[in-house]
Amino acid sequence: MGNEARSIEIWRAGVAELGTAFGLVEEYFVRAGVISRETRVEFDAEYFGDARGFWLAGSERQLAGCIGLRILNRANEGKREKESCAEIKRMYVREKFRGQGIAQKLLEAAERFARETGYDWIYLDTTNEMIAAARLYEQSGYQRCERYNHNPQATIFMRKKLRSLVRSATKRARLGQS
Repeated sequence: MGNEARSIEIWRAGVAELGTAFGLVEEYFVRAGVISRETRVEFDAEYFGDARGFWLAGSERQLAGCIGLRILNRANEGKREKESCAEIKRMYVREKFRGQGIAQKLLEAAERFARETGYDWIYLDTTNEMIAAARLYEQSGYQRCERYNHNPQATIFMRKKLRSLVRSATKRARLGQS
């Protein structure tokens, strides 16, 4: 393993890092053979704004990985849910940094933000070929669910219920309660 987990930094990318973030996502598109890709403009709209984010991981001053969290509008998929949902996308760790716990730390950062933002659920999709990713998601409490999107490559669909005092306070605030 060589590098120790304490040298890993995770941060939410700001607009000034949009080019760096999108460059890493383009690398992910190629390495994973992603068919359904965002343009840079779409990427900016999906991950840089309120209630969404994109996190980068660094180790030894090198960019190591990323994860995105975007708003999931289930009404667009024919569902009428009152619950607030987010979606994990673009989880990627460069090969030389794998096995150091970076993916777990990225996932935790996105989940923490989702809880603090007041989301009820986080959804994600992956493929049968991404065995390590599916295992990480299951170990992190994600459970398989029905297909929720039209991603042509996805074969595994998962979700996780978020529980948080912050979420409850946010919901009360929305309802005008104290």
